[in-house]
Amino acid sequence: MTEEDLAFLRRAIHLAAESRAGGDAPFGSLLVGPDGTVLAEDHNTVLSESDISAHPELKLAVWAARELEPAVAAATTMYTSCQPCGMCAAAIDRSGLGRVVFALSGEQNAALRPSTTAPVVRQDGPALYEEARAPLEGYWT
Repeated sequence: MTEEDLAFLRRAIHLAAESRAGGDAPFGSLLVGPDGTVLAEDHNTVLSESDISAHPELKLAVWAARELEPAVAAATTMYTSCQPCGMCAAAIDRSGLGRVVFALSGEQNAALRPSTTAPVVRQDGPALYEEARAPLEGYWT
């Protein structure tokens, strides 16, 4: 990790602190382009926007996919205060971003939280394979 990486991580941590001070969860992220320019930054707004998907990593991944040419996205780095959750990681993978650098790991983050017993949503499937595959067949070819 370079000194530049550490400086951008400190900015992500600062965004997280600002988010907490504003009443939202303490998470912040930024995108840095190939030339070292900050392209966009955001913080968690789950509470203030009443949107469970308003994680900064997800919002920036969506922005990058919409606004950046694929080659630029591939050379862009996301710096984030905490390792992206599964939802955000999937969006980042689809966005075409080239790299993610995080301060806290998911395990470190979990260790700082009180333990909860959130219910796990039941999932049933797969089912109706022949019917469900029809709209998908040939889509990626």
